Amino acid sequence: MSRASIRAVPDRSSQDAPPGAATADEPTAPRGASSTTITLCPDGPLLVRGDVELFDADGERVEPRRSTVALCRCGASAIKPFCDGTHKVNGFRSDV
Repeated sequence: MSRASIRAVPDRSSQDAPPGAATADEPTAPRGASSTTITLCPDGPLLVRGDVELFDADGERVEPRRSTVALCRCGASAIKPFCDGTHKVNGFRSDV
């Protein structure tokens, strides 16, 4: 299975904030923070919604193509790291 990493892209809209104000780069900043969610689909992919950067095992950026992407968990997708639905026919089962 191809290995990839994901990281949320911080919202830079608060860059002009006054000194001492919380920014999106700080994990505790509630305002302006990027909203990224990862949903584990039973017996299926990871659905990643929001602003993310994807990187392959060599550190090369993988273009997500859209704001919601399905990432393969079964290891059999022909378009890794993205899901192509192969899990439906190869009998992939997950605990979640």
